[in-house]
Amino acid sequence: MYLLWYYIIGINIIAFTMMGIDKRRAKEGKYRIAERTLWLMAVVGGAFGGTVGMYYFRHKTKHTNFKFGFPLLVILQVWLLIKL
Repeated sequence: MYLLWYYIIGINIIAFTMMGIDKRRAKEGKYRIAERTLWLMAVVGGAFGGTVGMYYFRHKTKHTNFKFGFPLLVILQVWLLIKL
């Protein structure tokens, strides 16, 4: 069970960080992290970190699929954790 918590914490830190990196790259006009990759990180457990990063860095907040999809994934993932 401890490994699961380490995984959840780690994947959320990575998702949060990726949102910040992508925002910085967007400002600098550099090569960006694909939206598909950001979604993959959210789906495999990093939805909370991705959501917090989205609002903290003000990144992807105008994209409806991110604005509503990430929080819905958070709810689903929390529900699944409670069921475990």
